[in-house]
Amino acid sequence: MKNIRLIQAGCLIAVGVALAGCEKTRNILGMTRNVPDEFAVVARAPLSMPPDYGLRPPEPGKARPQEFVPREAARKILLENAGAKPFPASKGKFTAGESAILSRAGALNSNSLIRRTVNRESTLLAQADKTLLDKIVFWQNPPLPGIVVDPAKETRRLREAQALGEAPNAGKVPTIERRRRGILEGIF
Repeated sequence: MKNIRLIQAGCLIAVGVALAGCEKTRNILGMTRNVPDEFAVVARAPLSMPPDYGLRPPEPGKARPQEFVPREAARKILLENAGAKPFPASKGKFTAGESAILSRAGALNSNSLIRRTVNRESTLLAQADKTLLDKIVFWQNPPLPGIVVDPAKETRRLREAQALGEAPNAGKVPTIERRRRGILEGIF
């Protein structure tokens, strides 16, 4: 009797665990959260009592008058600087409509030397102090290119010359020729 109940309880637990893994079962049991898509949410005008009680009820399918219309918002942004005078199109660069849009957007009052300013500021930033990552990755100062004497081999050569009784300047001096290294050479 105990064995049968234990087997039934074990089977019930196994079925429960198996069903808990199913997504549909989780949705039915309310174990998952249904969060609305934040990009699909549209802001609506708040509900309020109309000031005129004689208004007609809205007709189905018609646009709501207090709703936000993107086209009108874009028009308002473009025409915000309506007091600006259009740039004369006599230079042949722009049409009258283009010059009107550019002048209202403030695009015709740009600095002609902006490229030089950006290049100068970028150069200053590039020459600024090294970042922590540069200090970690490139922790050694690169050796200067050129020809230098190999100290270990030169010491050995001088000892051998002294042991044999030869002059220290006899023979060929061992050298190291350092070449300019590539950007990624030595890292990998």
